[in-house]
Amino acid sequence: MVDSQLGAVEVQITVLLGRASMPMQQLLRMGRGAVIQLDTQEHDEVWILANNHPIARGELVIEGDKVQVNITRAAPVEDYFAGAA
Repeated sequence: MVDSQLGAVEVQITVLLGRASMPMQQLLRMGRGAVIQLDTQEHDEVWILANNHPIARGELVIEGDKVQVNITRAAPVEDYFAGAA
């Protein structure tokens, strides 16, 4: 019975690869295929979110044309909101 209940739970996993600041006017002028430069590079720590709730930190690894995230540690919610300020 527990297995069937767990299978019914939906969890959306998101990885926050970086942040960028740009004027709204520039954002509005961007078209399909535009590239936004992020402040994250390979081997930088990234946030891992479950249903938009921070749960872990990970390391960004790039191998050829593939991007991988290795989970490195649990992440306190307070750290996530402190970084957004």
